[in-house]
Amino acid sequence: HSPVTGVVKEITKVYHPVLGKPDNAIVIERQGEDSWQLLEPQKPYEKFEPQEIIERIKEAGIVGLGGAMFPTNVKLTPPKEKKIDLLIINGAECEPYLTVDYRLMLEKSKELVRGIRALMKALGVTKAIIGIENNKPKAIDEMKRVSKGTGIEVATLKTKYPQGAEKQLIYAITKRIIPSGGLPMDVGVVVQNVGTAYAVYEALEEGKPLVERAVSITGEAVQEPVNVIARIGTLASELIKLAGGIREEEVDRVVFGGPMMGIAVPRVDIPIVKGTSGITVMPKEVIPPKESYPCIRCGSCFMACPMNLQPFALNLYATNRLYDKAVEIGLMDCIECGSCSYICPANIDLVKNIKLAKKVYRTLKGGKR
Repeated sequence: HSPVTGVVKEITKVYHPVLGKPDNAIVIERQGEDSWQLLEPQKPYEKFEPQEIIERIKEAGIVGLGGAMFPTNVKLTPPKEKKIDLLIINGAECEPYLTVDYRLMLEKSKELVRGIRALMKALGVTKAIIGIENNKPKAIDEMKRVSKGTGIEVATLKTKYPQGAEKQLIYAITKRIIPSGGLPMDVGVVVQNVGTAYAVYEALEEGKPLVERAVSITGEAVQEPVNVIARIGTLASELIKLAGGIREEEVDRVVFGGPMMGIAVPRVDIPIVKGTSGITVMPKEVIPPKESYPCIRCGSCFMACPMNLQPFALNLYATNRLYDKAVEIGLMDCIECGSCSYICPANIDLVKNIKLAKKVYRTLKGGKR
């Protein structure tokens, strides 16, 4: 779906903020006022059959808006042998600086409930739980207020990182443990993001495809951090202007996403994509020293890892290209949260090396896990 009314100017290579390299992109030249072609019909979710909800979600181009961008319609159609009994809505938003989900829960709470109810209907479940960290008391109170009598519960979670990671969220709410190499459906759960639930409401009841999303323009190196609704494909440079611009002398890097799991980009004339929850502009003083030292085997990364992995050992195998050895001790179970790199006293970028090792291993295996 085009986010604007216009004509295709060219198809060219544009830097992709998730892939980290140039990729094919359609450049659209805007013409006049937007003229929307809405999805038909627009009606209350109650009047849609479950399969119709799934088809509308697919037609609207809705994906996971927490960052993974996995097609939502696929998540809603698990294999028949996977019995789903619970929908979890991720409202934890544990990534520092980002507040788009928080604002959605405050300002679009009623619409969110309708989107969640639609997802419940599509899955055939009678229960949903919204997980929200306890540093968001206003959102907790608001979602509890609007969820009464709907089959939707609000779980108040401890504020800690990475509480919003899928496996950690499921365990915090249900105590169910996803096996190594497994998926949430293996423990009877489907997880959707707050933003995704709102997009589902818009697609069903307003006929609106996913052409825009909420984005946090934030970080200590922007003048006035702000949350905006931005069209997919808008350049980061244009959005940063809405935050008063950058304090040029203070900038160390610009990150698509948050400072822990986001991806640093080489410039700001890069378009946002459906999974862009924020643009974080980081000043020099909050970035750790860049000089690294040999690992001192202190075990800090092991203690910090939410997956109970040994990042120091994964890093050792990765840097020595012993990828099969790394896989044996859990390489592919790493959720790339960055906790190990953050805590490392030797300033080793452990998560970067682990991510690279995962990529190389997949390539060696022909793209397979």
